[in-house]
Order: sequence, then C-alpha cells, then structure tokens
Amino acid sequence: MSVVPDTVAPEPSAELAALIGARICHDLVSPVGAIANGLELLSLEGGAASGPELQLVAESCASAQSRLAFFRVAFGARAGAEALSASEAARLAQGYLGDTQLDLDWTVTAAVARAEAQLAFLGVMCAEATLPRGGALRVAREDGRWRLTAEGPRILADTAGWELLQGAKAPEPGDVPPAQVEFVLLALLATQSGRSPEAALESESLRLTI
Repeated sequence: MSVVPDTVAPEPSAELAALIGARICHDLVSPVGAIANGLELLSLEGGAASGPELQLVAESCASAQSRLAFFRVAFGARAGAEALSASEAARLAQGYLGDTQLDLDWTVTAAVARAEAQLAFLGVMCAEATLPRGGALRVAREDGRWRLTAEGPRILADTAGWELLQGAKAPEPGDVPPAQVEFVLLALLATQSGRSPEAALESESLRLTI
C-alpha cells in the first residue's frame, strides 16, 4: 500500500512569476504585432477596410501592444543593470493607462534601473485597482524611493492587497484574487529589495511609498 505524502504548498517565488510573465509576453508580442501590421496594410487599401469596424480593431490592438510592453517590465525578469530612460518609462506607464480613467503625471526625469521601474509599474497597477472610477495619479522618486499619490472620487481601501503592502500579513498568492496579483508580487519584490512599502488610504486619496 503506497502512502501519498502530504501536499506542501510551494513558497511564492517572484523569480518564477517573472519567468512565466516574460514567457507569456514574449510569445504574445509577435502575433499582436502581426495583427497591427495587417491592419495597417488593410487601411492602406481603403474602401470598407478603413471603416469603423477596422478602427475599433486597430484601437484594441494598439491597447494590447501598450499593455504587453508595460507587462514585460512589471511582470518580467529583472535584467541586471539594464535601465529605462525617463521618457521610455513614462511612455510605457502612459500607454498602460491609456484606455483607463486614471490620468498619470510621471515626474521622474532620470533613467531608472529596470528593477526599479518594475516596482513603480506594479505600484501604478495597485493604484489603478484602487481607483475604479478614475482620478489623477502622480509618480515621483525621492531619496531612492518611489512615491505615488492619487486622488479620485472613490478609493477601494478594503482590499486584502493593501494589508500585504503594509506588512499586516506575509504575501501569499491565495490572499488576493488573480486580478490583483500585482499586490502580491510588489510585496515580494519590495521585501527582497529590503524595503517596507507604506500606504495611506482615505476616502478620496491614496499615498504609496515603495
């Protein structure tokens, strides 16, 4: 008679999550890019191909491309000393929020290491999840830490994700729904970087320091 060993839940691994994220984004970039190229060729032909239907598909494709580029940094592998210029980081963040109701003010004017940009991007995602009705988000960098401030008509402060970021509990993947996985990953990466995120949420404002 064989004995089935007890199942032990694996420790959450930021490295494994990064590899999975990088693989998914890598495999999707080419086909989405091919769709965009095909749409461009169709638009050059004119006629019915340039109607509102094509415009809708083109806008959706552009949104997918912007999100994939953003996700490659937010969820991808942290590549050594690779850095993002200030303009590139701002472009990626703006592209991600392009079809949301959240207006972004990216005030950082210096290049940042990809690992640092990853922390900021995950913070942007956390802010977006907390502002379902939109608002204004400002991203700044002071004394080596990211400072995100936001205002909006409604703040969702009752999410378990914020408990993770404020150190109320150890990060576990099952603590938040898949749509808020950014909270888990940000908590893990911040811990690995020796940082303790600080969050302050009120009825119409949010402050997050990473």
